[in-house]
Amino acid sequence: MEMSIPAIKPQSSSAFSLPVYRASDLRVSHGANLGDTLSVANDIEHNDIYTLTDDAAPVRLGLNAASDNALSVADNTETGTPGASVQLDSCLTLMSPDGQTTELLVLAHTDPHGASRVEYALPFAALSPRIDYAVVRIDTAGLRAKLAEIACVSFARGTRITLASGAQVPIEDLAVGDRVLTRDDGIQPIRWIGQTTVRAVGEYAPIVISAGTLNNAHDLVLSPEHRLFIYQRNDAIGAGRAEVLVRARHLVNGSSVTRRNGGFVDYFQLLFDAHHIIYAEGIAAETLLLCARTRPALPDELSRRMASALAGHETRPHLGFEVGETLLAHPDTADILRRASTR
Repeated sequence: MEMSIPAIKPQSSSAFSLPVYRASDLRVSHGANLGDTLSVANDIEHNDIYTLTDDAAPVRLGLNAASDNALSVADNTETGTPGASVQLDSCLTLMSPDGQTTELLVLAHTDPHGASRVEYALPFAALSPRIDYAVVRIDTAGLRAKLAEIACVSFARGTRITLASGAQVPIEDLAVGDRVLTRDDGIQPIRWIGQTTVRAVGEYAPIVISAGTLNNAHDLVLSPEHRLFIYQRNDAIGAGRAEVLVRARHLVNGSSVTRRNGGFVDYFQLLFDAHHIIYAEGIAAETLLLCARTRPALPDELSRRMASALAGHETRPHLGFEVGETLLAHPDTADILRRASTR
């Protein structure tokens, strides 16, 4: 008797998930708005001091991004009402008593009367209860580009990429036009290389996949949302298929796969005419996916020029191979996948 393999529902390429605090988790402990919860930019005062409540815990907000820059709550959310619109209100720069600064993106809903109400705060670094955070800057421009930076999958400096010749070249030594080996589409030229240097904290702290974890000879360091392509010779995680895409952050186990917090990290993004699976330190990993959530991170001219390539990114069959965190909730998931890929 033939066994039917359950189909994996393709996930929208415009959907992503972010760890946020609720607006009520942040209150003014000193300043003009004493006692108020986090609000819209027009109501926030410079030098107001916010404190995170003792019982605050981040929840994951699922978002969909549309081509017209509109945002809405996605189905895969732990908070909010799916379908509800979301606006980016502002970006606050907060300073702690020790002089450390962090940015916090303020997300709001619009009620039926057109008034904005802050619902969530997305900090770009970890916040701690009982610490005073003073507002030192309030920005209302460039918010979509800032959100897009988190959605752009990136490799850290030093990552060796496999070229058409078989040579493994550090990503910082690559150039536009270099021909890269892809898993499914042969040899493809690089169309754009992005580079950013950020503090390695919060959602920007890279994931380190130690040498040997997934049959890699050297450590692979990449952004948390980066997806790895793994072919299982046997379906060890119950995905219903051999081929799976796994987000790096879902593999963190505190030993062979860790999150590296602290200091700074140089991130590089590789863009092709289509979304590809390439080889980084010998591990099959995705390239930058061009879609509504990532396009604001590109230079304006490049974004317009690449508009015709959207179909080659968003309709790729392998995007349906992604598995969620539930199937990966095991302390030895990385080892299970390594063994499944070789046996």
